[in-house]
Amino acid sequence: MSEKSYTKYIGIVLDDRYQILEKIGQGGMAVVFRAIDLRLNREVAIKIIRDELFRDADMLRRFYAEAHAVAQLSHPGIVAVYDVSQNENVGYLVMELISGITLKQYIDRKKAVPWKQVVHFSRQIADALQQAHEHGIIHRDIKPMNIMLLQNGTTKVADFGIAAFENEIRETRGQAVGSLHYIAPEQLRGGMADARGDVYSLGVTMYEMLTGYKPYTGETPADILKKQSTNSLLPVRAFDVDVPAELEEIVLRAMDTDPDKRYQTAKDLKTALNTFANKVLKADRRSGSGENGSVFKVSVIPTVNIPKKEYIRSMRRSSRIGFSLGSFALMASGIVLFVFLWTYWLSDVFTPAERMQLPNFVGSSYDTISRDVSLTSRYNFAVSYVPDTSIPAGIVISQEPVAGRSLMVTEEGMNVRLNVSSGFALTEVPNVVGIDYREASLTLQNAGFTVEISNVVSSSSPKDRVIGTSPAAGEKITAGSTVYVSVSAGAQVNYVRMPNLIGLTEDAAIAKLQNAHLAYGGSERKNSDYEAGTVIAQSVVAFAEVEELTRITLTVSSGQGYTPGIFY
Repeated sequence: MSEKSYTKYIGIVLDDRYQILEKIGQGGMAVVFRAIDLRLNREVAIKIIRDELFRDADMLRRFYAEAHAVAQLSHPGIVAVYDVSQNENVGYLVMELISGITLKQYIDRKKAVPWKQVVHFSRQIADALQQAHEHGIIHRDIKPMNIMLLQNGTTKVADFGIAAFENEIRETRGQAVGSLHYIAPEQLRGGMADARGDVYSLGVTMYEMLTGYKPYTGETPADILKKQSTNSLLPVRAFDVDVPAELEEIVLRAMDTDPDKRYQTAKDLKTALNTFANKVLKADRRSGSGENGSVFKVSVIPTVNIPKKEYIRSMRRSSRIGFSLGSFALMASGIVLFVFLWTYWLSDVFTPAERMQLPNFVGSSYDTISRDVSLTSRYNFAVSYVPDTSIPAGIVISQEPVAGRSLMVTEEGMNVRLNVSSGFALTEVPNVVGIDYREASLTLQNAGFTVEISNVVSSSSPKDRVIGTSPAAGEKITAGSTVYVSVSAGAQVNYVRMPNLIGLTEDAAIAKLQNAHLAYGGSERKNSDYEAGTVIAQSVVAFAEVEELTRITLTVSSGQGYTPGIFY
């Protein structure tokens, strides 16, 4: 795909669902676009496979197999893969759109990252790696460029199992591999990648965060291997003596050149980091200030005999000087304390967050609202259709929060619930018999109905095709009513594995249900310690075998009780 040819995708809609808005990045294998999921009304990132690679059947097969495996991962610290699609013209992945910077950009800004932040970030990354490793997925390319950092201090690991294909492409083209400095020695020698390789790469990333430098430099694998074999590594504390020795030991063990001496799993590394963090917390609480005990030095002053009057004058003079110096020292200490508090605490308190008044959507057409990108990019609309005999169909009846409410502007968008009139006139049930249940669901929802799906064993109707509806096609019912759809399960009922949705956002969980051939049965809100919008429970336990199209209900955190934190 040439630099110009990617523009052909701008504005098009892929699979009648994903509208491409703009290019936001590119790599050796794909070009990345910002897009809108028209069904779920949310922004996503889409990776479109480059044309020349789309014709490489073997690489494409392995790429999609890896992508499908990654799509089964469910962890808040991993960039979610929502969908994988391929037809005769284009292949692409639909992923979570992240608003943030890479860890590499953060390191470049800070030069060396404060060690407490390093611990905070590394614990999250290790937790994400543990989840992947337990599902048999190795990242193979952990480095600061593949770790996203959100504004609240959360990390997300990107390109699980996919980034390694970028390196393979660069190698076949004779280009330098950007990940060379992070790859474990056994992989540089051509060995198989396993979980210990990811642990090594995270160790190198931790070293770079703490020091601002890569541990080993070189232009070729042979250069790096030579330096690794001679152990020409500067200790972390050679750059910063304030880094605790125990943390340095954790980093050096994680990036030991002998894989058998490393932490054997990401879980082992996470446990070591957690133990260290808890130890630091306890020490800080015991000391109050977190400082070490003072060192006292005693000087012996020789005794000198002076007259009594001279001694009194001297004492008075010393008192005045001492008072002046004490006052000055007190003022200086106050200034220093104020600067410290302002820098680390008060500036955030007294710097006003950006806020805006919520406009009045009542009386407006929801169709007009949903097509206005300036609104959909700023607000997250949740819509409920309500029968109303006095208001035309499609018009907003009420909103929550109410118009004029002052809301804090966030990168994730502001949540607004709209109640939309389903109208007085009865609506005819569309004929969806014989079409795919997903298309049928969309058709019925667009007509203003809610949909409930059930599987029916049928040897005469193709699998996933609609056999019938209740009410039947052509009947007129109030918009907002439920249409029960019977879908062919084929000659026998098929079972699918229930994905783990806990920790995902509500939208991500709904998308994952659709990808797993399961039906979304609604959500209920519940107070919890988790961030608002996070799935905290599901009606069917993860990894259970269930019938296709089983309705799954979600329990979602309301955010009440959630306390954000950045370090521990």
